[in-house]
Amino acid sequence: MTDHAPESSVALPGFWAIVPAGGAGTRLWPLSRQARPKFLLDLTGSGRTLLQQTWDRLVPLAGPGGVTVVTGTAHAEAVTEQLPDLVAANLLTEPTPRDSAAAICLAAAVIMQRDPEAVIGSFAADHVIRNAPGFERAVAEAVSAARLGEIVTLGIEPDHASTAFGYIRVGEALGLRDAPSAYRVERFVEKPDADTATRYLAEGGYRWNAGMFVARADVLLGELERNRPELYAGVMRIAKAWDTDEREAVIDEFWPQLEKVAIDYAIAEPAAEAGRVAVVPAALGWDDIGDWASLAALLPGDAALKVVGDAAQVLDVDSSGIAVPAGERLVAVLGLKDVVVIDTPSAVLVTTREWAQDVKKVVETLTQLGRHDLR
Repeated sequence: MTDHAPESSVALPGFWAIVPAGGAGTRLWPLSRQARPKFLLDLTGSGRTLLQQTWDRLVPLAGPGGVTVVTGTAHAEAVTEQLPDLVAANLLTEPTPRDSAAAICLAAAVIMQRDPEAVIGSFAADHVIRNAPGFERAVAEAVSAARLGEIVTLGIEPDHASTAFGYIRVGEALGLRDAPSAYRVERFVEKPDADTATRYLAEGGYRWNAGMFVARADVLLGELERNRPELYAGVMRIAKAWDTDEREAVIDEFWPQLEKVAIDYAIAEPAAEAGRVAVVPAALGWDDIGDWASLAALLPGDAALKVVGDAAQVLDVDSSGIAVPAGERLVAVLGLKDVVVIDTPSAVLVTTREWAQDVKKVVETLTQLGRHDLR
């Protein structure tokens, strides 16, 4: 990493991108583990990990010096290796996970100490976006709306009735000159059942909530102070010490006390109820690769059995689904439909696409059995 921000022309002046890089991706076990979670993996066969792909689409908007990554101390070295142009001061490490509100708001507070007028955007490290120009246009509109004091989310246009995502109910157009696609958010909706998701798709007034938020740092933190004053106080105390010699001592004292809560619950939902959240709908070719079934649908090609990795290590006879040959053995799949076969040196997973959302139960069981070496 470089020690100082490199000279660059930032496409969106005053815009800072925050990349929360956490979570173990338990539904992608056994390839994704706590020690090597999915954002550090190349799951799409592009030659770039999900984290690197995220970096690639944010640098044109914020410049290399405007991207901040928040990750656990255990993953700091891997993040540094994968992002050699990341400014050293822009890698924020958490000693323990405290969920997304603490991670994102700490980054926003540190950035605000450095740039009081900053507009920040938070974008997960492990999502796929295939429409880069559409993403850039949507973020540019979101930044314009955010400068006016809005908290803005990007609402993904749904292409099927998914029960795996939360939804956003789109309200009235805001009529902003530089953000013509911005609408008021009526409310955030929890993950629906299949019938409700089908109705949402038919009605057309709903968007998927991908957890991408853009706001002025002071506005975001003001909302945190309004809804979670103790969390706000702790985050601000740490942020003020971040660029000083007191950082380590202050983190040791205050970080364990921070409330574990998602940013949706701490900020987005209460702010939406108060009419302070906007949405920019966008067709981004987005996917959060939530499980092996979604990855299989995302992979290119027309083969019935999709392969992540070396296809020569998979022998397919009349099968369909997804196979990952991450060990050193040949994987032969014979006559199985919609199967998931993941082979690693220390663990093998065999299931179906229908059960893909339940793979996390295997990880939960391993935890109960004390098999932390396999998590």
